[in-house]
Amino acid sequence: MTDKIYITWNEFHQDVKNLCLKIKNSGQEFNKIVAVSRGGFIPAGIVAYELNIRNSAVINISTYFDDKHLELNEISNIQSVGNVDEKTLIIDDISDTGQTFKLMRQTFPKGTFATVYTKEKGLNQVDIFERQVPEKWLVFPWDI
Repeated sequence: MTDKIYITWNEFHQDVKNLCLKIKNSGQEFNKIVAVSRGGFIPAGIVAYELNIRNSAVINISTYFDDKHLELNEISNIQSVGNVDEKTLIIDDISDTGQTFKLMRQTFPKGTFATVYTKEKGLNQVDIFERQVPEKWLVFPWDI
């Protein structure tokens, strides 16, 4: 048994498309996407195309460095994001511990938080997600 789960490009793309269906079926209308750098770049791009959302921004925040958990203390690029309201979708690849979205909810309380994958510890910080995964390290296709 391995302590890592490897996600292929095809699997990831399909999971993001499934996330898009969940977003569409939520009944909410979104006109802006905020990608959480860096993991949120690729899913945010796919979601933007699938949902025809052209208004986008990027938030810089880091919770991991060389597979080690770091303490969160700030978000950069806040001013460049502009107004975040109930029509703003904030996207990341995974909610692992939930710390990233917890910090972002304090800064953007009206945004809707979506992620492709979530683990049990991060579940309570996500509004919409595609798939819950075990407490193992996910290796994304861009990490190989």
